[in-house]
Amino acid sequence: MNTGTGNGNPEIASGPIPFLSIAILALLLAVAWVLWSGFFKPLLLGLGLLSCVLTLLIVRRMGYLDKEAFAFHYNHRLLGFWVWLCKEVVLSSLDVARVVLKREIKVEPRVIKIDARRLSQGDQALLGNSITLTPGTLTLDVHEGRLLVHALTTQGADGLETGEMLRRVEALSTRRSVGS
Repeated sequence: MNTGTGNGNPEIASGPIPFLSIAILALLLAVAWVLWSGFFKPLLLGLGLLSCVLTLLIVRRMGYLDKEAFAFHYNHRLLGFWVWLCKEVVLSSLDVARVVLKREIKVEPRVIKIDARRLSQGDQALLGNSITLTPGTLTLDVHEGRLLVHALTTQGADGLETGEMLRRVEALSTRRSVGS
């Protein structure tokens, strides 16, 4: 029996890639293709399917699903995080709209640092992107686990400094590793 050492076959050498990871990526790619193209003609849907299959083959061959930073290993709790994040995006949108629609615009921009060193690189990316998705805040840099964030208002900066978003991302990471 071949143990996979030295034969160059990533599937045997590193163990089989979980079917769920491939299925989730395939679903995400297909949904993104349909939403971004907006065309439902058979030829374009076929080309989209071909693009998704080629992307899956390349991703699998490169071993991205094996690496920690690119692995899809979140569970159903991620859906709860997305619901919470959508609520925060709506609330932040309303706050930013209030600020810019006033006769006298009073912005008090601040740059803050968030220490996310205890998170994995993937979780740091999730945190940084979640901050950037929230109107009025922008992740400027991530260096050695510290995020540099620009906030349009003091309230936005204070909201980030409470650490709620960091705690929620951390909870995803903690629960994931306990359940793995």
